[in-house]
Amino acid sequence: MQSGLLLERDFRHIKADDLDLRPVFHRLENRVKAHVPICMLACYLTWHLRRARAPLTFTDQDPPAPENPVAPAWRSARAQAKASGQRDAAGRPYRSFRSLLEHLATLTRNQVRFAGTRATMPVLAEPTSIQREAFNLNGAPIPLTLK
Repeated sequence: MQSGLLLERDFRHIKADDLDLRPVFHRLENRVKAHVPICMLACYLTWHLRRARAPLTFTDQDPPAPENPVAPAWRSARAQAKASGQRDAAGRPYRSFRSLLEHLATLTRNQVRFAGTRATMPVLAEPTSIQREAFNLNGAPIPLTLK
């Protein structure tokens, strides 16, 4: 895909699909100028996360480059296999990018209070295999504490 098409797709995703940013209407020039870099950073973040987590999603990891820029896009054989099989080699289902983000959001850190005391302790919910793999693909450990 041309970079312009990718940029349009990414803006659509950050505004409506993946990050669910609402339309923002600024009236002051300095706010408009500040909003554009924030949107660009959100596009970069979305692009990076999609690319890093492509093995867990239906995202085409190696899309074929079209000879004709106006020709309809088509999937690689690997992406077609993902779509038809619906599961990876470990038997886990592939997800849409948004579904993967929603699944990652279920990983929580809770404060546990022991009965009869005022003592509390932070406890991280047990991550699923998909959550572990998503963090491994990013090259980052699952955070045990929030800083």
